[in-house]
Amino acid sequence: MDKKEYIQSKIRDIKDFPKEGIIFKDITPLLMDVKGVEYVIDLLVENLHGQKIDKVVGMESRGFFFGMLLAQRLGAGFVPVRKKGKLPYKTLSQTYNLEYGQDVLEIHEDAIAKDEKVLIHDDILATGGTAEAVVKLIERLGGDIVQLDFLMELHFLKGRDKLKNYKVYSIL
Repeated sequence: MDKKEYIQSKIRDIKDFPKEGIIFKDITPLLMDVKGVEYVIDLLVENLHGQKIDKVVGMESRGFFFGMLLAQRLGAGFVPVRKKGKLPYKTLSQTYNLEYGQDVLEIHEDAIAKDEKVLIHDDILATGGTAEAVVKLIERLGGDIVQLDFLMELHFLKGRDKLKNYKVYSIL
């Protein structure tokens, strides 16, 4: 079994969660598996092909799990992007569309310096709305986006279309 197959074997589908008709990708078994977590970080780092990264930006909340480990492995800082009202210092905000309504993401205004090399990480690329909002925040701070990476991508939702001007990598 190769690394990708092993990772896939540690993700379970939960039907009708959080609502009927949705199949939720539960990464909890993967998080509990030391070898699986190591494989995820290995594949994400290998895909960067030695590019320098100054900051890894992880999206609330499942982007924090691997984002922190990835930053540590890369010798980079970690920047959390959170929902409105969760960060204690001065922030920049970005509104984005959800299936039914809107939400707001925030980043500390001093989190990224001009021209810093930034890697954006989240667990799943679905519709791309969250990732697109994070891209806008980073660009407003002057960061240089090297790549967006994801554990999984739901191709049928076409989230990659919103990110067509950026390098995107998904393990699964």
